[in-house]
Amino acid sequence: MKNKMNTSSLQDVLETQKREMEDRLKERYIERDVQTVPAGQLVRVVVGPRRAGKSFLAAHLLRADGGGGYVNFDDERLLDVQDYDDIVNAMNLVYGKPKTVLLDEVQNLARWELLVNRLQRQGRRLIVTGSNSNLLSSELATHLTGRHMLIPLLPFGYRERLRLLNTSPTDSERRTLLAEYSRSGGFPEPLMQPLNRTDYLRTLVNSVLYKDIVKRHRVRAVQGIENLVHYLFSNVAKEYSFRTLGQVTGCRSANTVQKYVKYLEESFLFFSLPRFSFKVREQVAFNKKIYATDTGMAAALGFRPGEDAGRLYENLVAIALWKKSLAGGLNVFFWKGAGNEEVDFVVRKGLKTEALIQVCQTVDNPRTLERETRALLKAGKELNCANRILLTEDAEKTEPVEWFGLKGEIRFMPLWKWLERER
Repeated sequence: MKNKMNTSSLQDVLETQKREMEDRLKERYIERDVQTVPAGQLVRVVVGPRRAGKSFLAAHLLRADGGGGYVNFDDERLLDVQDYDDIVNAMNLVYGKPKTVLLDEVQNLARWELLVNRLQRQGRRLIVTGSNSNLLSSELATHLTGRHMLIPLLPFGYRERLRLLNTSPTDSERRTLLAEYSRSGGFPEPLMQPLNRTDYLRTLVNSVLYKDIVKRHRVRAVQGIENLVHYLFSNVAKEYSFRTLGQVTGCRSANTVQKYVKYLEESFLFFSLPRFSFKVREQVAFNKKIYATDTGMAAALGFRPGEDAGRLYENLVAIALWKKSLAGGLNVFFWKGAGNEEVDFVVRKGLKTEALIQVCQTVDNPRTLERETRALLKAGKELNCANRILLTEDAEKTEPVEWFGLKGEIRFMPLWKWLERER
């Protein structure tokens, strides 16, 4: 039996964590494009992938509130703690009964919601971070209904990447930066420190895979889920079915593959977008499209980026729209027509289609241009949407388009400019 950790030992751990956070707060901070609220009755919940900067953002929120207590549960020394009173007592000794408390990577604490609820009832202001998307859904909905604000935090977006440069690049330089950003992704550390990006991202994926998935969910067919990860990174922006994934990865059961995809999405390695249909039953039955939460991971662990830069560009748009959907207020789909035409993104608010978005590296080829615009026209008619957008590397204009009696305007916009406008 493991020895129970006493308050004195816990205090030593929290003192060490306090010094570590104080050192981190001396580092350069890049302002993040997130919406927050001041300290108050709402629990502020920062959720996103590991190493995306959640702890750093939360620490700056804590400092803006005047400081407070900090407990990092992504610490093996806290694994044996069973009595939450010990944690609270040690924190009070280190921080002097803080009014505001930051609980970092709280999903590692069994029944974390009990501690959060208790501290909130005691009048403490809380900031919580987590690297599992269950915090976005079941646990939050069940235990913190109406008493929390969700703050999704993903790796640096394009705007934040520009902010890191601290310069005002020209339009030509922005296009070059876009291509580089699509391959490097947005995880802060390899962008801000002299690290080998590919090695860093591969190590991070392995850490998430084995620490957050294999160990937590007791996955026995490790080779199968490894094959799945590499296949999905190599096929971002493509449709998938669980049956096909089972054949590709060697997993016999489509149900097993479905569970594996769920684990990967819960851990913020991937996300899926459904195909649009006015019928819910059809939406559920249709294939989905897979996207990586960070394009740098796809470039490092999947296909070589030079093979299909267009898919990385599409993935960047998917991330920007998905981030908005996580915060609430819109839903994102892809669309396919009866003639197999496809529109990459259907943006819906309630029952209304707000925008139809195509992403293509270039439309210099007339056949490519016709394919992309035809799909936008047909989807616009079916979904009653005149806001048709075609994102490319450099085209910027609005043109009337016609195809066999279908007419409408299409707005061409450089992808880098669209990404700069998205928050």
